[in-house]
Amino acid sequence: MLTLTIGSFALAINHLLMILALALATLVGWRVAKRGGDNPESVLFGLFMLGLVVARCAFVIAYWHLLKDDLLQVLDVRDGGFLLWPGLIAVVVGALIIGWRRPGLRRPLSWGLISGLAFWLLATFSSSLYEQGTQMPEMVLRDANGESVELSSYQGGPLVINLWATWCPPCRREMPVLQKAQTQNQDITFLFVNQGESMQSVSTFLETQGLNLNNVLFDSGGQLGQKVGSMALPTTLFYSPQGRLLSSHLGELSEASLARALESFDALNSRNLQKCSTANC
Repeated sequence: MLTLTIGSFALAINHLLMILALALATLVGWRVAKRGGDNPESVLFGLFMLGLVVARCAFVIAYWHLLKDDLLQVLDVRDGGFLLWPGLIAVVVGALIIGWRRPGLRRPLSWGLISGLAFWLLATFSSSLYEQGTQMPEMVLRDANGESVELSSYQGGPLVINLWATWCPPCRREMPVLQKAQTQNQDITFLFVNQGESMQSVSTFLETQGLNLNNVLFDSGGQLGQKVGSMALPTTLFYSPQGRLLSSHLGELSEASLARALESFDALNSRNLQKCSTANC
């Protein structure tokens, strides 16, 4: 499952785990403070926000070459552009400084922070292992000519599957980004799987927007979203040549966040080269 969906509300699992970790840290810190010490609730929230800001700043610095032409995109965190380790280091350093200055917070803050981080790291690692072991669903879609197409027929190389609809504003905004990536990465197959709309409405949309997308497929019942565990749009899935899920992205992609997601293919190629070198391929 990639998202938690309640009615029209959808939340990515990784975001949910982060919120639960903050809640656990706050609860543990409060319970420890009752036995002696200051309540660390506001400090923990402040550290949480510090981690997010530093993680975003690190992402912006790393992908500045893709963000410098659109400074508003720097502030648009909806693209999910964050780098984990700089944010975690900032949280730990911030906690050490606060604990040194405020002795009454040391014990509650330490227990709260340790419990929250431990839960988040373990849960995120477990979720990632489960997600990355998922095989691409077996199902039949329709192409622009109305012909049946097996989804598995696209296996054999790096594969990006974008679930989208014309009524979805984030889907519409990210289409030029995906079209550009499709042109620049000829070794990667991009599939644009429309969810629940007619071929006529989609073709009209693509024509009026001046979009030239390869591999536009149609999933009239939205079954692919159900099978991969994400009913929110847009959802983008990144599959290995063997059809194993490498990563996923819920929400709008910027050029920078897509570039980072595509790095999962580079990492896969590096691992395969190392294995081949070890086995004397």
